[in-house]
Amino acid sequence: MAEMIGPRLYCCCNCRNQVSLHDDIISKAFQGRNGRGFLFSHAMNVVIGPKEDRHLMTGVHTVADVYCGDCRELLGWKYERAYEASQKYKEGKFILEKSRIVKE
Repeated sequence: MAEMIGPRLYCCCNCRNQVSLHDDIISKAFQGRNGRGFLFSHAMNVVIGPKEDRHLMTGVHTVADVYCGDCRELLGWKYERAYEASQKYKEGKFILEKSRIVKE
């Protein structure tokens, strides 16, 4: 019998809760708070914190921290609003920090 292979997943580093699909990666060339971050089009099984304006490397953005839905580990943030036209593509997308997620 053939082995069933499902989608490649990224999980919370703390509790292994599934938080995103590998196919949802837009870019691996982002900077998180503590090192490299991946830009994802979607995230799942997460909790979104309150919105706040934050000065990031590419300017001011309205962002909301993203936490694991099970253990509440801080995983990254969601771009809610970009003020510069060249950054609008980030709106609604997620940065998940490489150090906070594991690939399964």
